[in-house]
Amino acid sequence: MEARAIAKTVRIAPRKARLVVDLVRNKSVIEADRILANLNKEAARITRKVLTSAVANAENNLGLNKNNLFVKEIYVNEGQTMKRARMGSRGHVDPIKKRTSHITVVVGEK
Repeated sequence: MEARAIAKTVRIAPRKARLVVDLVRNKSVIEADRILANLNKEAARITRKVLTSAVANAENNLGLNKNNLFVKEIYVNEGQTMKRARMGSRGHVDPIKKRTSHITVVVGEK
């Protein structure tokens, strides 16, 4: 049995979020929560919310015990990119790409 949670169009670059996500892959839920709570990164705060939601889905919808859960899958996909522009030198335009992420967490029972 497995439960999942997805956070879509999160305003953080996928490259930055993947650094955090790689730290908690295949860990127990309790250990992953402790790691994310002690990281000083914005992506850790967002990922922790998604992990908490996946655990709540497992407990409430499937009746699983939190102590037996582990992070089965966790990955970050690229969301849509907001395109902005800023004036550069000599009158040309420099593009600014504000990237977004889709963070998916799947928890399963051992």
